Amino acid sequence: MTPEHITLAIGALGALLTVASNLMRRMIPLRVFAVVANLVFAVAALISHDRVAVALQLSLMAINAYRLWDLKRLLAAMAAANAHTPLQDWLLPYMKKKKLKAGVTLFAKGDPAHEMIYVHKGTVRVVEVGQTLGSGNLIGEIGLFSQDRRRTATIVSETACVCYTMTDEAIYLLYFQNPQLGFVLIRLVVQRLLQDLQRQPGAVGP
Repeated sequence: MTPEHITLAIGALGALLTVASNLMRRMIPLRVFAVVANLVFAVAALISHDRVAVALQLSLMAINAYRLWDLKRLLAAMAAANAHTPLQDWLLPYMKKKKLKAGVTLFAKGDPAHEMIYVHKGTVRVVEVGQTLGSGNLIGEIGLFSQDRRRTATIVSETACVCYTMTDEAIYLLYFQNPQLGFVLIRLVVQRLLQDLQRQPGAVGP
């Protein structure tokens, strides 16, 4: 078999692995197949002496390998949590840090809901009810799961704040990786709804 035939065969294998990776619904198998496909393509490029293609495939392999490692690390953190772990401890490893100045509107009533927010430091105010929320509060989760996916209140930072945000896309991805997260989010939403109910005039206990 000539080097050209070997390169063609290896390239075909890489193409099949790439297609298979794109058919995966779970992120870990997807990344594994992508890493292997990058390695196969790099070998084919090496045989054909295409240095640019080798560099490209090795770079993509490093990126996919890092994403795979990061995903496994995050899932391990979730697996270590249990039913008695505070909700923020379940979610914080997956959230992105954001610093805000005082007077910043995090979101306004009626805005599209695309993320939920954990207040790590500082205080925020729910404008419609005049309620102040401090560190340790999760906000914005109800809008993510409402039918119209709209914010139900306006939130403004009262002081300089350090917050962590988590997008709806990240939530859905993590749910597919670990369905147990769904029960955590259900508990979170129910707790918030009960708190809102208790704030209403004439509200009674559950």
